[in-house]
Amino acid sequence: MKPSNPSNPVRKPEDMNAAFANAYNSGDIDQLLALYEPNSVHVHRNGSLEIGIHSFRHTLEELLHFKGTMVSTNVYCIPFENIAMLRARFTLQTTDPDGKPLVLQGHTSEIVRQQPDGRWLYIVDHPFGSDTWE
Repeated sequence: MKPSNPSNPVRKPEDMNAAFANAYNSGDIDQLLALYEPNSVHVHRNGSLEIGIHSFRHTLEELLHFKGTMVSTNVYCIPFENIAMLRARFTLQTTDPDGKPLVLQGHTSEIVRQQPDGRWLYIVDHPFGSDTWE
């Protein structure tokens, strides 16, 4: 399964997290998946690795079920040749099942790689990058 190209490809690695938030806010799973290399790695909340977009599509679909508004702000971007390490702070504003406001926040860690056509895509996405595993 190969995702469609995003209509507005990411041309600078420091723009990846904002692009993720925009794709999330669209509610379109294909826009989210288009930000990943096909064999990229997604770290599940329990610490397990989901390898390949076919394996973590369901995880991203579950995220979309929150139907909120996300903002993701870069904390840092460390580029090296055609890869970059990122960290972002995200806020997801939504409602709980009773309709009460719910705010989810955290920090992410990612590695992105520049593609031959100049786009940047995730190769490792760790949405809970600042959490400790117990």
